[in-house]
Amino acid sequence: MLDAKTHREDWLQLIRGEYLEIPDLCLTKPQVERLWDLDNVTSDALLEALVEVRFLRRTTQECYVRANVG
Repeated sequence: MLDAKTHREDWLQLIRGEYLEIPDLCLTKPQVERLWDLDNVTSDALLEALVEVRFLRRTTQECYVRANVG
């Protein structure tokens, strides 16, 4: 049985994988929610976690991109 933390880590790994596979990926929060069928609260938490560890950054156009690309 998966606990909430494992589930969260699975999502973080999946999102990281997509951004690593497509380095120029630029997604808005609504696009993230549609792509991975996430609700607002979950997408907020995941995106915030990835920004906090400096894997992603948010652009002035409200897109999430890899922090170390471009």
